[in-house]
Amino acid sequence: MGLPDELGYRFRPPNALQRAMQALGASRPGAWLFSKILPPIDTALQRVTRGRHTLPGLLAGLPVVDVTTTGRRSGLPRTAHLIAVPHRDSLALLGTNFGQPSTPTWVLNLEADPRAHLEYRGRNADAVARPVSGAEFEEVLGRAESLYAGYRKYQHRITGRRLRIFVLDSVAG
Repeated sequence: MGLPDELGYRFRPPNALQRAMQALGASRPGAWLFSKILPPIDTALQRVTRGRHTLPGLLAGLPVVDVTTTGRRSGLPRTAHLIAVPHRDSLALLGTNFGQPSTPTWVLNLEADPRAHLEYRGRNADAVARPVSGAEFEEVLGRAESLYAGYRKYQHRITGRRLRIFVLDSVAG
C-alpha cells in the first residue's frame, strides 16, 4: 500500500466550472491572486469543515494535502496546503509557488530536514522527502501537467531560481 492509498488521496476529473477555475489559476493574474489569498482561506475553510474541504478542492477539483515540515530557522512545525501528484506508490510535490519568483518556504524546510507529516481529510501519514532529478523530474512534471495544466505555465514563469520537485515516501510505523 502506497502513500496515496494510505491517505485516500485521489484526483477526480474536474467539471466545466472547475476547469475554468484551473485556467484562471494558471494565468499570471490568477496565480498571483491565489498565491496571496489561498493559504489563509484554506486554513479557515479547513477549520470550519473539520478538514473535509479546501477552496482548490471545491472550486478547481484539486485535492489539497497539508504538509507539515520543520522550520529551518525556528525549528517549529510549519504547515503548507499543497497539491500533491501521485507518483508510483508515493506523492510528489512541485515547488512552483504559483510561478512566483521566490522559492516556497516549505521547499527550503524540506531541504534542511526531509521529514514531513501529511494530513488529508482526517487521515495522517509520516513521510520523508527526496529531491528528484533527471528522468524522474520529467516523469513527475509530465504527470503533474496531466492533472493540472498550470504546472507547465508556472514553470515557464519561474526565473532566477530552479524548480525543485520532491517525492515523499511513507515512513513505516
